[in-house]
This record gives sequence, C-alpha cells and structure tokens, in this order.
Amino acid sequence: MNLRVLLIDDHAVVRKGLMQIIKDEFIDAEIIEADSAEEALKIIRHGKFNLIISDISMSGRSGIDLVKQLSEEYPTLPVLILSMHQENQYAVRALKAGASGYLTKDSVSYELIKAVKQVLSGRRYISDVVGELLAGNFLNKKTEFQYQLLSDREFEVLKLIGSGKSVSEISNELSLSVNTISTYRLRIMEKMKLQTNADIIRYVIEHELV
Repeated sequence: MNLRVLLIDDHAVVRKGLMQIIKDEFIDAEIIEADSAEEALKIIRHGKFNLIISDISMSGRSGIDLVKQLSEEYPTLPVLILSMHQENQYAVRALKAGASGYLTKDSVSYELIKAVKQVLSGRRYISDVVGELLAGNFLNKKTEFQYQLLSDREFEVLKLIGSGKSVSEISNELSLSVNTISTYRLRIMEKMKLQTNADIIRYVIEHELV
C-alpha cells in the first residue's frame, strides 16, 4: 500500500517529529503537512489519503470540528487525534465526533505506530484509559464533572476563559464574533451554575483543565 498521511498541527516542530516517527516505520510513506483545519480540508479535497492525524487545539476551527466534517464527507477516511489534552477532557468527544482513535502527545512513539497500524486495518484505537472512559459513558454513570455537560465549543470556550483570556481575545482566536463568545459564556454559566469569570477560572484550575 502506498501510504499517504496528512499531519495537521499548528506547530511545525511537532509535525516534523511526527513525520520522523512515521517515516521510521513506513519508509515509503508520503506525508503531507497542514497547519490548520481550513488548509487541511483544501488538501483533502484535492487528493486521496489513507490516514489523517490531527491536533485538537488549533487557530480557527478545532480538530473536533474537522473530525465531524470529515466523518460526513469522507466516512471511510480514518482520523487519529493526537492532542496535548488528557483523555478525560476530549477523548470521548473525539470518538463520538467520528475519530478512529485518540492519543496524547506524551505517548511514546511505539504507541503512536500501534495506533496508526490499528486504524489503517479498519479498527479503532482505544487505549486502556479511553476504554474506561467509554465504559463509564456507556453505562450512563452519573456525570462526574460538570464540564461534561457542555458542548464541544462551550468546553473550548470554558478552557480559554479559564486560562485568563478575555471575550475579545477568544473571539479572535476562534474566529467567532464577540456576541457569539458572550452567548457561549452565558450558556456555560447557566449549565455549570457559575456566576463570574473568576468562578470559571477557579473551576478550570481546580479540575486541571489548563
């Protein structure tokens, strides 16, 4: 198989590192790079790929948004999420959106290769940690954390507010209007029964979401 992989990450150093890991195992692989979801979509629509490896947190559209769109337009194209965020924050969301697997960036190289081979074979890659999260979700256990009540975008805004960013800064980072971000902020507060930005920051810090 002539393996073609698209790496999506807004950090060039990360892309180069991933490229080397993949090349060490798949010598003849053709690896294309993209630094945003928007650029990735343009590339995918003009060429065939066997695998997409994408980050979650990027400027503009998030990796979760990209996964949702790709699962609609290219349902047989496997997408492996490789993120700095721990599994309890995004793994279940990513898999529900249509991802074929989820790894954290601190995973060792052989784990990444194992995941790549697994999703290329048509299966999903489920780590032990993600398996436990999915089991809890499947069994409809009582929601352990309030942030699990939030939509993907609301959760993203929660983390950004929690990191100390203003509504206007978040608006610029996510390429959304200030009014839209303010609406998300209100929804977050209603769902989580929080009153101020200080409450959000405290919650995010206490739950190690940043």
